[in-house]
Amino acid sequence: MSTTAVPPAAVRPLAVLFDLDDTLWPIGPVIARAELTLHAWLGQHAPKVARRFSIEQLRERRMELLRRQPELAIDLSAVRRAGLLAAFAEAGEDALHVEAAMRHFLAARNEVVPYDDVLPGLLRLKQRLRLGTISNGNGDLAAIGLEQHFEVSLAACHFGRGKPDPAIFLAACATLGVAPQQAVYVGDDLRLDVVGAQGAGLRAVWLNRHGGDAHLAAGVVPDAICSSFDEVRHWIERQLEE
Repeated sequence: MSTTAVPPAAVRPLAVLFDLDDTLWPIGPVIARAELTLHAWLGQHAPKVARRFSIEQLRERRMELLRRQPELAIDLSAVRRAGLLAAFAEAGEDALHVEAAMRHFLAARNEVVPYDDVLPGLLRLKQRLRLGTISNGNGDLAAIGLEQHFEVSLAACHFGRGKPDPAIFLAACATLGVAPQQAVYVGDDLRLDVVGAQGAGLRAVWLNRHGGDAHLAAGVVPDAICSSFDEVRHWIERQLEE
């Protein structure tokens, strides 16, 4: 059951913006599978790298790179590419294969399956509201097959600033032609999605599919807490009726 902290006098929403990974689809198993298939690809096309580095070692090297250069987190594809380039150089492998490796990984990374309640919910909401997305990740809505449902899709790697920076939320609202208070943002991450959106003047729905009360420990007060996309849709529809 969804909970809400929105006052009765809240502005009627005109637009809804969504996070992507773990909001519209589960991403953990997809990334794990993509890394497995990438490592198998490396075994065929860059065997020196595959022999020298396990999936876990390649992952740890990326994490270490981010610890040293946290500013790279704005572009996850660039982080993975940099990690591969370093691994290829250390293993003495031809770096010409790196871009093919990235294409192979990204194709697998975009083989996501939306949660069952997402597509029906989007189809209902787009009849009454303008829809968009804001993501810090590297999901490709065109490759996934959902691009047509959104009027704007901002990715941190292209915009140059990511969540929770207010700028990316404000830019999405401006593109849709709505004021921040006329927009609702839906996401699964308390800091990036809820705190970020509220800091930019949007209402924020925490889509908490797995339960728990992490928001209390974090001191975050979402405008609504929902456990499914259906609950998100019902909450938004109630705002339209007030």
